[in-house]
Amino acid sequence: MNGIKRIALKILSDTFSVFKKHYKIYRKLFEAANPYFKPKYNILDSKIIIDSREIPVRVFHPQAKTMEKALIFFHGGGWIAGDIDSYTKVCAKMADKTGHTVVSVNYRLAPENPFPAGLEDCYYVARKLFLNPDLLHCRQDDISLIGDSAGGNLAAVVSLMARDRGEFLPGKQILLYPATYCNHSDNSPFPSMRENGKNYILTAEQIQNYLDLYVADEKDRCSPYVAPLLATDLTNQPRTLIITAEFDPLRDEGEAYGQKLREFNNEVEICRIENALHGFLRLPGKAKAVQICYEKINGFLGIRDRDGI
Repeated sequence: MNGIKRIALKILSDTFSVFKKHYKIYRKLFEAANPYFKPKYNILDSKIIIDSREIPVRVFHPQAKTMEKALIFFHGGGWIAGDIDSYTKVCAKMADKTGHTVVSVNYRLAPENPFPAGLEDCYYVARKLFLNPDLLHCRQDDISLIGDSAGGNLAAVVSLMARDRGEFLPGKQILLYPATYCNHSDNSPFPSMRENGKNYILTAEQIQNYLDLYVADEKDRCSPYVAPLLATDLTNQPRTLIITAEFDPLRDEGEAYGQKLREFNNEVEICRIENALHGFLRLPGKAKAVQICYEKINGFLGIRDRDGI
């Protein structure tokens, strides 16, 4: 990474590092950086109703639909930012790149709705669709979970909850640079938190702030439903693809989660994308990290050739 790029990254990192008291401004900045656009083809806004409460979802169909399969997507944003609008471009691209229908979940955000509110939204949407796969015109086995960053955390935890509650069980999950641990301070056991925790846009301080806003009750901080890496039992989990970024402070904990899943005899693929930063999924489709990411995703999903990759 050249010197000019490093300087630019440091400036951006310093700009976004302090936001805990001004998270609403951070949300606005996140939305501005990821503006809503309407794809060239139709999308469907719908809702899942749970106990008289509505959970908005947005359904994306690929332009060239070749298979009856679906991805349930949980967006990133540190559990406090992001929505189906700011991730519309990502999800439209995901549908076209994979040939899957993509269902984006507009879960509740912290701190107004702290843990486990957003997680429960994700779980209930997944449960509804897994128990009623005809809603997506596919079989239960053809539905996979996917999420990036905080959304990768939510995807992993939904799979744990599904096993624990015994109502359904995803067959596959894709975790993109996920958060899986509870400590992102200088005492973190992961070298990437110290190596990449200051000057690569996402900082260790930001991650700690996200968790502070997400988890209102300190006793929940070490729950496996907050930090799945702390789960004592990871048996019977979905076939998993974990994709991490070289210059991401979350890199090592994401990979550690994959290794721990393997220790419990789950089938896991782990891919680290070189020279990539946290959040690369939101880059233009021609970015090398994005292209590699979809090559890995499609290989994992058993898709051989898709146009535009």
